[in-house]
Amino acid sequence: MRLLLMSDTHLPKRARELPAPLLAELPHADVVLHAGDWVDTATLDLLESRSRRLVAVYGNNDGPQLRARLPEVAYTELGGLRFGVVHETGPAQGREARCAARFPDLDVLVFGHSHIPWDTTAPTGLRLLNPGSPTDRRRQPYCTYMTVTVADGRLGDVELHRLPPRR
Repeated sequence: MRLLLMSDTHLPKRARELPAPLLAELPHADVVLHAGDWVDTATLDLLESRSRRLVAVYGNNDGPQLRARLPEVAYTELGGLRFGVVHETGPAQGREARCAARFPDLDVLVFGHSHIPWDTTAPTGLRLLNPGSPTDRRRQPYCTYMTVTVADGRLGDVELHRLPPRR
């Protein structure tokens, strides 16, 4: 199973549209996970229409229309692993312990908010993944998203994809 992870798309404030390389990944993904801060409903509509399956949450920059359609936290089982998706996890320091305590029944937590890619494992075994942002790199050298494979109850390849600079 192939997963496409993204967060913090911030359309149309940070970019006019999702980058073409990210859109090109949609047909190859069995499941798309979006960790919030959409800003507009058009991006949600687009991903709902072009994804085989979408698991998504709202973020702190998402207004009432998005909050009416999306949960704050989403849970799903994919390929034998228990996934959670949430926007905010708090400061980087202590994140693993804090998230392991908050989400003790998960194998993988996908989160956003910081726009900083993240891939760590808590002492409990909880894997924490932040795909960064495909549209707003903030202090990062590149805009990013992630792809992940899941097979036989195991997380396979976790790949951070760097996007070319926008023109």
